[in-house]
Amino acid sequence: MASVTYEHVTKRYGDTTAVHDLNIAIEDGEFLVFVGPSGCGKTTSLRMLAGLEEVSAGSIYIGDRVVNDVPPKDRDIAMVFQSYALYPHMTVAENMAFGLKLRGLPRAEIESRVRGVAKRLGIEHLLHRKPKELSGGQRQRVAVGRAIVRNPAVFLMDEPLSNLDAKLRVQARAEISKLHMQLGTTFIYVTHDQVEAMTMGNRIAVMKDGRLQQVDTPQALYTRPANLFVAGFIGSPSMNFFSAKLREQEGTLWVDSGAFRVPIPPHQADPYRPRAGQPVIFGIRPENIHDPQYQPPGIQPARVRAKVSVAELMGHEVILHLSTTDAEGILPEQEFVARVDPRTQLRVNQWAEVVFDMDRFHLFDPQTEERLG
Repeated sequence: MASVTYEHVTKRYGDTTAVHDLNIAIEDGEFLVFVGPSGCGKTTSLRMLAGLEEVSAGSIYIGDRVVNDVPPKDRDIAMVFQSYALYPHMTVAENMAFGLKLRGLPRAEIESRVRGVAKRLGIEHLLHRKPKELSGGQRQRVAVGRAIVRNPAVFLMDEPLSNLDAKLRVQARAEISKLHMQLGTTFIYVTHDQVEAMTMGNRIAVMKDGRLQQVDTPQALYTRPANLFVAGFIGSPSMNFFSAKLREQEGTLWVDSGAFRVPIPPHQADPYRPRAGQPVIFGIRPENIHDPQYQPPGIQPARVRAKVSVAELMGHEVILHLSTTDAEGILPEQEFVARVDPRTQLRVNQWAEVVFDMDRFHLFDPQTEERLG
């Protein structure tokens, strides 16, 4: 097992910088997830650690050793790819044993390791099959098993679940998380799927345009996003954003979007008072908007009038797509999404009031896009 450190790491392709000055310290035994949209630099960061891409500037450490110039085979890492990269002419057992044979391990030890890992992953009965005879989920397990038998210091996984259907993805997420707990080895995982990131990682590194936006625990990213991008990327459906102004009236601080006005609770207002009269971006998550009839107890409710345009029944909840505008209808409609109790009686094309929980709002600077307060 080993820690991993990115120290001022940059990757350039000609005039294009794919990764800008990346600094992350990943603890021994940690499960860290790189997440972000396509082209954000997450896979490039992983490939530099694996030795598949050269580092343009900075240093990468595995443990206390700088590995910039160490060949991939000598870095004591194992990688699971999106495509699984299984050899089609080899059996499952041969695929899993291949890396151990290259290292010259005794045959008896190789067979023992392969059978032990196959049993742990529930693929012992597949050892004599070839990849074409396996389902997507079984191939994914073989690819993970091939990495485990090497007993590396660090596991690297590059979107290993993207080829699986929705049900198998949920199952595989749980299996990989359990595997991490059993092995206690450092896992570094790349995905564009924020649900995977939130459910699997001890910490998550959110990237955009080659730059690290925030690295923190899943709960901290959700409750205290550093900026507008992180707030919008983490959470499903995404956080709602409204252009607004802060206004102070008779000691009360209000968020005024033109279409609605909601008060900031007194116990939260002080950090924002210096910005009274200035524009802000007001953010609130869909799960913090409620049907007044079924609002949770103990919240700070603020009513907003809106029209329901779409209602999606999910069984355990209803996703409402709403729009609101000013009383005169002068301002353009502002659309937003709410996740409400499935017992709601709110219907499509109906004007109604919904409740914003003002204990759980966010304000952002429109210029810097940084979170305020």
